Amino acid sequence: MKDQEKHAGAVSNLVDQLCRLPGVGRKSAERLAFHLLRVPESEAYALADAIRRIRSDVHYCKACFNLCEDELCSICQDPQRDQTRLCVVEQPRDLMSLEQSQAFSGVYHVLLGRIAPLDGIGPDQLTIEPLVDRVRTGNFVEVIMATNPTVEGDGTALYLSNQLAEYPVQLTRLARGITAGSVLEYANREMIADALTGRQAL
Repeated sequence: MKDQEKHAGAVSNLVDQLCRLPGVGRKSAERLAFHLLRVPESEAYALADAIRRIRSDVHYCKACFNLCEDELCSICQDPQRDQTRLCVVEQPRDLMSLEQSQAFSGVYHVLLGRIAPLDGIGPDQLTIEPLVDRVRTGNFVEVIMATNPTVEGDGTALYLSNQLAEYPVQLTRLARGITAGSVLEYANREMIADALTGRQAL
């Protein structure tokens, strides 16, 4: 009886933890938990190891704040990238979405958020200072504001354009192929490619 109670407690705990993931309700969490009980041990442990590794081995790129396991991410290390064009995004997942469009060959800067006063997020909590330093010391001819087309994203882009106004770079933003109020993470490849190709001056 004690073994059954312990086993039930472990399953219940796993369900509770899975419920904390975004978009995962209790029913989905239960399905995932029982799926993990059915798969071979090696598969379940591989998932657990992958979770452990992203917590222990993954950090932010020293240059652009993308996710990586080395000092610099693969994009910053790539000598084939256009080092004169810098695309500014809110989160690493936005960078991934832009990369999948295959429409941009420059480098990136990840803000790790957006200015949102109502949520208590100010400029000092983002990677804005390192961005300004990169533009000041780099050889960029264009900085693309690829923040999400939301109130906060637009406000962040405007703030950044004011911070970078004194430097001799062209400031552009994504064309409105990205619908206002949407987020890059959910935009399809064609929509992102059109937005990058038709980017506009700020």
